[in-house]
Amino acid sequence: MSQPPLAIVTGAAGGIGRSIAAELAVQQWIVVVNDIDKAAATQTAEDICKHGGEAVAISCDIGDQASVSELFCTIQHQFSRPANLLVNNAAVQTWSSIDELSIEDWQKTINTNLTGCFLMTKHFAKAATRGSSIINIGSGCNHLAFPSLVDYTASKGGIEMFTKSAALELGSRGIRVNCIAPGAIATERTAAETGNYNQSWAAITPLQRIGTPEDIANAVLLLIDAKAGFITGQTINVDGGLFSRAIWPENY
Repeated sequence: MSQPPLAIVTGAAGGIGRSIAAELAVQQWIVVVNDIDKAAATQTAEDICKHGGEAVAISCDIGDQASVSELFCTIQHQFSRPANLLVNNAAVQTWSSIDELSIEDWQKTINTNLTGCFLMTKHFAKAATRGSSIINIGSGCNHLAFPSLVDYTASKGGIEMFTKSAALELGSRGIRVNCIAPGAIATERTAAETGNYNQSWAAITPLQRIGTPEDIANAVLLLIDAKAGFITGQTINVDGGLFSRAIWPENY
């Protein structure tokens, strides 16, 4: 009898990552819930198990090479096999202009969002077998600059190009690498940005609503399906059409 597939989801303690982890568990994946917040990661794993899924929490700092190495050693020791799927979701952001952005905040954002994606991908790919998949969670600022988010925008733009590079290098090993770029998504973090986040973004989104974490989780399921087996190096915008809109003069 074959074993259930094994997935690693970073930043899975809350928001989009938690939803991805939960949906994979529903689809009979064993999920490694990874987050720098050990207590929150443990809570997510326990919630998944309470609902009949299988998950374990393993905390680490994905921007630290030694910590990432230890994570994969722990996974190998616990499961005696490599993971089949890596979802690079963990991210931080700093609201600041270039003039005001500190080097410490810049380095923290780049280290978590971009270096973390690189380190996790590098260690995953070392042991991954043919048919494995990596999905990086990007953003609308993969393509467009977001105001007062210079470090976040730089990191997410880097993730899109890193996705393409990784797809080219790992394709011969049968490992697919893709990116999902969410639009406005209702999470605990975005709710704290402004009191009318949902209404503000729904009004300018062609589908007239904002997205949910489940929308992103569903996109992950689409990309790991066998029917998507010839898709790699791509960025899929899951944004309700938000970032397809061109700037256009009103009276043109």
